[in-house]
Amino acid sequence: GQRSEEEEHHSLETFTFYLSEPLSKERVEAFSDGVYAIVATLLILDICEDNVPDPREVEEKFHGSLLEALSEYGPNYLAYFGSFVTIGLLWFVHHSLFLYVTKATRLMGLLNILSLAFIGGLPLAYQLTSEFAEKSHNEIEAIQVSCVITFFASIFQFAIWTTALLNEEETLHAFARYGGKEHAFMFAKLALYPCISLGAFFLTCLLSEFSTAIFHLMQIVIPFAFLALRIFVRISLTAIKSVMSLSRRKVVLLEEEEACLSPNETLS
Repeated sequence: GQRSEEEEHHSLETFTFYLSEPLSKERVEAFSDGVYAIVATLLILDICEDNVPDPREVEEKFHGSLLEALSEYGPNYLAYFGSFVTIGLLWFVHHSLFLYVTKATRLMGLLNILSLAFIGGLPLAYQLTSEFAEKSHNEIEAIQVSCVITFFASIFQFAIWTTALLNEEETLHAFARYGGKEHAFMFAKLALYPCISLGAFFLTCLLSEFSTAIFHLMQIVIPFAFLALRIFVRISLTAIKSVMSLSRRKVVLLEEEEACLSPNETLS
């Protein structure tokens, strides 16, 4: 039979606002923490299986010196710590993001799952970077895959923040809404990983000879960038407020001078 106008309007309304329906914020955070914990555990399992010297090799090749044997695996441990720091910082950004979110929606949950899908690929990035530490022939490809995984894992977190801003009165705390200090800091924090990973990807395409140095520099710079970011944001906001306050004072002084002038002086 034919549908009535009310039924068609109801079905259209359900389809239009389906992704904006509420989702349990606690379930989203619990699922995300579980994925981050499993991914971090997988990294150390690879270290224990593949990058621990054999006791006979330690005794024969390094004359019983365990420190010298472990130093041979130094690049592999550097790749492990770089990947672990990446996971830790992405989890920190995720935690900060949902600390400001008061209500999650289904669209935010979908974007969060897409971000976690690329988070799960970070052990693959670690394996690739530990292989090119052994002077393999696919250094550039391994670095680019790692940059792509990091970029998409972080850009979907940025998309969650953007989605929350579209309906900020219901989804965000008042101090984190558009125009505030915490909003500016959160925006810069979420944009850091996508910008740096994308920049490293294009630099490796242009400067292929320095691809390894660029990748390690990216891993070293990002943790310090997080520490310097809040200071930079605070200085910028303080400078903007001081400029605005000076302009307001000038306006107030002009109004006071006009009030003190006589009507004839004002007309002249």
